[in-house]
Amino acid sequence: MAEPILDVREVSVGYGKTQVLWDISLTVPEDQRIGLFGPNGHGKTTLLRTISGLLRPWSGEVHLRGERIDKALPRAIVDRGIVQVPQGNVLFPELTVAENLRLGAYCRRARPRLADNLARVYDLFPRLKERRRQQAKTLSGGERQMLAIGAGLMGEPTMLMLDEPTLGLAPKLKDELLEAIGDIAGSGVPLMLVEQDLEFLLALTDRLYMINHGVVALDLDASESFDHDQIIQMYFGKE
Repeated sequence: MAEPILDVREVSVGYGKTQVLWDISLTVPEDQRIGLFGPNGHGKTTLLRTISGLLRPWSGEVHLRGERIDKALPRAIVDRGIVQVPQGNVLFPELTVAENLRLGAYCRRARPRLADNLARVYDLFPRLKERRRQQAKTLSGGERQMLAIGAGLMGEPTMLMLDEPTLGLAPKLKDELLEAIGDIAGSGVPLMLVEQDLEFLLALTDRLYMINHGVVALDLDASESFDHDQIIQMYFGKE
């Protein structure tokens, strides 16, 4: 069996004295797309931040292709190919679309392919090419999300983590992003996607993990049938 690209082993972590994750373990195989879902505030973003090196585990380990990375600095983890696109369109509002995209290629591994990746992003999101000279703050919410994902792709990721990319978007824009993220996944980039919309995740991922109260409450194969009612009951805490 091939070694997974990412292996999270019994990770516990939190903020200050407040524990958020409790002995979480999951793997991302080289050829799979992983979806994370669950109630807000139960640890999904915390898990991404820990993988990215923004939080240090209290216990447990994170391995990238067999190499332990949970003690590495965030910039070193990005240089190894893990790129996180956080929720909320974290951009440089005064800079243009093109300038934001070029800044996405700041790490050493991405610089040699800047021109190729820029062309790829513009092909994936034609609207960004049309608006490449506009300041980021003048874009619509959907366009800012496209720009955030595009900047992530400029980092030449070997694994891309997207944190609720459709948050607050209209249905039409969600459909556009679904198609674009599907194209990214289809290009062979391993993907970890956090979403509240279960149907969105089912359309894009191979395996689903439900994070509830800081633990993996469910581990599902997206290709198999499962009880949606049971998931909804767990989601909303119904008996």
